[in-house]
Amino acid sequence: MIHTYEVLDSTQDLAHALAAAGAPHGDAVVAGEQTMGRGTRGRDWASGLGGLWLSVIIRPSGPPSLEALSVRVGLELAEALSDLIGSDPVQVKWPNDLVARDRKLGGILCESRWSGDLPSWAVVGVGINGRNAVPHELADSAITMAELSWNGCLDDLTTVVVRSVVAVADRRGPLDREELLRFARRDWLRGKALAMPVTGIATGIGPEARLRVEQQSGAIVEVLGSVTLAGLARHPGSR
Repeated sequence: MIHTYEVLDSTQDLAHALAAAGAPHGDAVVAGEQTMGRGTRGRDWASGLGGLWLSVIIRPSGPPSLEALSVRVGLELAEALSDLIGSDPVQVKWPNDLVARDRKLGGILCESRWSGDLPSWAVVGVGINGRNAVPHELADSAITMAELSWNGCLDDLTTVVVRSVVAVADRRGPLDREELLRFARRDWLRGKALAMPVTGIATGIGPEARLRVEQQSGAIVEVLGSVTLAGLARHPGSR
């Protein structure tokens, strides 16, 4: 079931509340606008009219790896959105961004709630710039589906996104070889110099969905955390 609202504080918060009240796996919350949309680490998320702002409830059969889930959702969405656009490929910027033409198209936020040692549910939040106005200060770093010649409707886009999330919701364990190869084909960070979470060159991800970084010594480390590109003051942010 898709719960649709014109305006919400946060689709993520309402999805958690519905899950706590017993809403089933696959239910989604969609808002035309969010007034308090949030991203990773409490960042604000601009959510104006014309974009797609939704959260999907999933009820995992075992402890979820939110890092792997985020990558899996990102891959499914990148492939699905590329099919809709037809011209510009959508890439994945680890850990949770969708990028086209080197600008941010969307983002993913995965959160879970636990009961003791067992997961009760997880919520996957997805924000995609559709035809919404991009804030002036983000004009150089964000892009919309409309700019990519998308002429579909938000209802159809909602269906595609919810289907993509549910398609990977039950996958468990480390990323397999096929998933790693798929990611490599859409890896926006590969080869770029990083200042954070450690300095070095991004070389892909490992099975645990951690970023692999080659340091100046030649050592390769696997890390989690927010990414900052070396030498850039502005870059596509994380949801």
